[in-house]
Amino acid sequence: MKRLMKDSGGFALFSAIFILVVLAALGAFILNISSSQQIGSALDVQGVRAYQAARAGVEWGLYRQLQGGSCVATTNFVPTASTLSGFTVSVTCVGTPDANGGPTIYTVTATACSQPNAGACPNTVNPGALYIERRLTVTF
Repeated sequence: MKRLMKDSGGFALFSAIFILVVLAALGAFILNISSSQQIGSALDVQGVRAYQAARAGVEWGLYRQLQGGSCVATTNFVPTASTLSGFTVSVTCVGTPDANGGPTIYTVTATACSQPNAGACPNTVNPGALYIERRLTVTF
């Protein structure tokens, strides 16, 4: 009986080390999932901000055309709102005259992005891993 108790002493140490390793792996897995969720949530918020910046660009283009009568080919600007200041908006307006003498049809396209290339969107040259872009088009 004494010999049986002496041989089982190493089993408890092995079990404790195994449980610690499994718990450490589980903790690392939970930490990885949590940080992925945080990054995804932050990118969702940035996507909504990019959409609002593009919407501001469309409204600006519509205002320029309807009030001033000028359809500017392409304009780039940074929104002044503090929540949208990380984005650059490129607004393009194209007027297409009707072939039968009808009204001119205007198309305003606003592209908002978080990492512009040479001050313009979209960035097709070197977008980073956290690049956000939204594009809205209005025809009137």
